[in-house]
Parts: sequence; C-alpha cells; structure tokens
Amino acid sequence: MNEVVKHVDKPQDESAEPVIFPVEAYISEDYAKAERDKLWRKVWLQAGRVEDIPEVGNYITYDIHADSVLIVRTDADTIKAYHNVCTHRGRRLVDTPPGQRNARGKRTHFMCGFHGWNFDIEGHCHNIQQQDDWQGKLTDERSRLGKVLVETWGGFIWINLDPEAEPLRDYLEPAASMLDPFQLQNMRCRWRNWTVFDCNWKVALEAFDETYHVRTTHPEFNAFGDFTGWARPQGKHSHIGYDAPKGEEDNSGLEENKAKLRLGIGDPRTSTAQMQKYTWEGVNTNTTQTLVDVAQTLPEVLPEDTPPAEVLRYWLDTAREIDAKRGVVWPQVDPAHVAASGTAWQIFPNQQIGHAVNNMLCYQARPYGNNPDKCYFEVAVYELYPEGEAPETEWTYAAPEDFPHVLRQDFSNMAAVQEGMKNVGFRGVIPNPKSEGAVVSLHRNLARYMGTGTPTPLD
Repeated sequence: MNEVVKHVDKPQDESAEPVIFPVEAYISEDYAKAERDKLWRKVWLQAGRVEDIPEVGNYITYDIHADSVLIVRTDADTIKAYHNVCTHRGRRLVDTPPGQRNARGKRTHFMCGFHGWNFDIEGHCHNIQQQDDWQGKLTDERSRLGKVLVETWGGFIWINLDPEAEPLRDYLEPAASMLDPFQLQNMRCRWRNWTVFDCNWKVALEAFDETYHVRTTHPEFNAFGDFTGWARPQGKHSHIGYDAPKGEEDNSGLEENKAKLRLGIGDPRTSTAQMQKYTWEGVNTNTTQTLVDVAQTLPEVLPEDTPPAEVLRYWLDTAREIDAKRGVVWPQVDPAHVAASGTAWQIFPNQQIGHAVNNMLCYQARPYGNNPDKCYFEVAVYELYPEGEAPETEWTYAAPEDFPHVLRQDFSNMAAVQEGMKNVGFRGVIPNPKSEGAVVSLHRNLARYMGTGTPTPLD
C-alpha cells in the first residue's frame, strides 16, 4: 500500500474568504494577446502521450497560440522537441492536415516545403542548396532546429517554451506526488475528441473545475446522491473532490466513497447500479465496462440491508478480481490516499486530470489565436487494458452537439457565460469559496503571470 502524501488541506498563503475578480481575463482581446508571451511561453503544457510516439521517428505536433512544437522520438528512451519552423525563412516545417487537431506520423527527416532544407530527427540540417553562398557562416548551430524543453510524467509528454523553466517535476508538485500511486502512465485512451467552443478557454475549463454546478446542470444525478464538493489550491495547481455523504463522515471502510468511484444514496446496491449505468450511457467517462457490469449485479448478490462499506468493498474488489483475470491489474492505492487525492487535479494553467484507480478523464482548453471568444477544447478518456489490447485512437473532431448527453449539459452553459460576462451590469466573478476554490486558484496564479486580475476580498 502507498502512504498518504502530504498536501495542503487548508490554504496556507491564500484565504478561503469570498473574493471577486474582473472579467478582463475572459473577454479582453488585449489580455488574450498578452497571454502568448506572459503565460503560454512560460508554463509546462501537456502536449501528448508517450504511447503516441512509440517508435524511433514517430512524431506529433502541438500548437499553442502562435507557436507550434514538433515532438519526435529519437531513440528507444529519448523524446526531443523542436520549434516547428524552418530556420531558413520561417516556414512551418510540418503542417497540420486540414480538420485535424495536430500532425502525427513517422519520418527520418523533415523537409521544408519552401526551399527543401532537410532536418533529421536530431534537428540537424542537411542538403542545403547552394550552401557555399553563405560563405561558411551557415553553421550547424545557426541552421539546426531550435530546441524546446520536453519531459514526461504520468505517461504524458510535457513541453515548455521557456529555456530557463524549472524542472517539470518541481512545477507539477504536489500534484505529481499525489497522483503517482495511480500509475497514470499505464492507462491507455478509450476515446479522445476535440472541438471548438464559442467561449474563452478559461470559461470552458472552469465548467469542470468545480462540483457546485452538478445540482442544476446535471439534475439527473441528484437522484444518486449529494454531490457537494470542495476545491483546494495546491501551489500553482488545485484539486477538487466530494464531501463524505451525510452520515458517513466518521465511518471506517468508506474513505474511497469520497472519490471518483462512489456509491449512490438510499439502498447503495440499486442506486449504484443505476448511477453506473447512467454514467456509462450518458457520459461514457469516469467508469469502465467491468465496474458497470459488476454494479448491475449488486441488487442480486447482496442482501438488502448490506452496509454501504460492504457494498463498496464488494463492488470494487469484485471488479478488480475480474479485471485481473483478463490481464488488467489495478494499482494498490491506500484508501486514505484515494480519499485525500480528491476526484480531479487542475494542472495550471489548462489541464485537468480526473483520476481513479483504473480510469482517467482529462480535459484541456487552449486559446483560439487572439480571439477571446473562442477556444479549442479536448476530452480524453483512459482506462487500463490487457497488454497489447488497447484500442488505437486518434484525436477526432466532434461538434459540441455530438458529445455524450451529460457533457452536452456542461457545454450548454459556455457560450451563455461568455456573452453574459460582457453585460455592462455584470460586476465581476464571485466564486463559491468552498466549492469553486479551483477557479479562484486559477485566477490568483494567472494574475502572477499576467500582472492583472488578482482576486480581491469581497466587501
């Protein structure tokens, strides 16, 4: 079993008192332009998965604002990243195919389509036509591709455009230590879609950074329990989770019921079966087929008066055993650690990792150029698979209306929020201090990079 990693239960530097902050970060074009230099070129960004480039020569691209990065596997143990731009005249080296989220493929060289400069996977330039015309001054250092910092953690590939950036591990703490026991690197994608929203990237991301909206936006879930939640700043990052259901605050054996895989209220056998079925059909995230199937058997195999702790234990243990027989091994994570880790971590500035012991739901939002009223939004669902049996997935464009039902409920608020923030009568954002603390944390950290928009106490 893993020991519980220490984290900040109560913010040490930031008060949980009510605050207000302005809408500039959401609607200002000048702010959106300034984000390029002050934010996106200074932070670690999740750019892909290690399994996306398994063989030497495999590559992916990642675009953020005006910048594009080329990420290449150069040997079995090494991934490198370069600015995706020819050093000759500035043409983008690898173009994103029309309608695609990014470029992806396998090459031994990357040739510029303008003048034919050719770069190997180590970034060196070869076969420059008329190279003697530069009179010996066109050195390898001048012609080679510009390097971009790249590291891996949790099975993700992370890039940073700032050559002086702190190491990735330092940047990610305490999120990395809290999530390490879940072995995210062993999960593989079940599906991943991207789309374009008519709202700022922060509006899109914040829709998933709190549970305060569940009662109103997802009324169907009210039948399964009280989803009152909390959110806590954790350095640059934050995490969210649920309070223990009423009556379970001090019950041993129910620590995990504060996490992603939780029981329904009332008779936990039937309500859990119903909630799992609805989750699988309505959102297709946050669970697996094994968990859904075992949940459907609970009313049949367990007596009506079975204590909730026993229902939880039977459900999770049985699903774990069934998966193990087919070669899916869940990590052993201490129940207290599962509870303390919450349901999702917001990695500053634009990534959310919703973790569980056998599956993961990730969101990412990115700016749509300088347009503060649009953004790219991505949803990726992961789980554990037997060795060699994970499906091959690609980033697939899906119109907002083509996503599962529950996600469409979330999406329905976004454009309306974006337009509402422009209303002359809107006086600023006043998040719930307990449930929407992740929103406050995001804007406190944004203000440190951007120099404006600091949340202030609500008078």
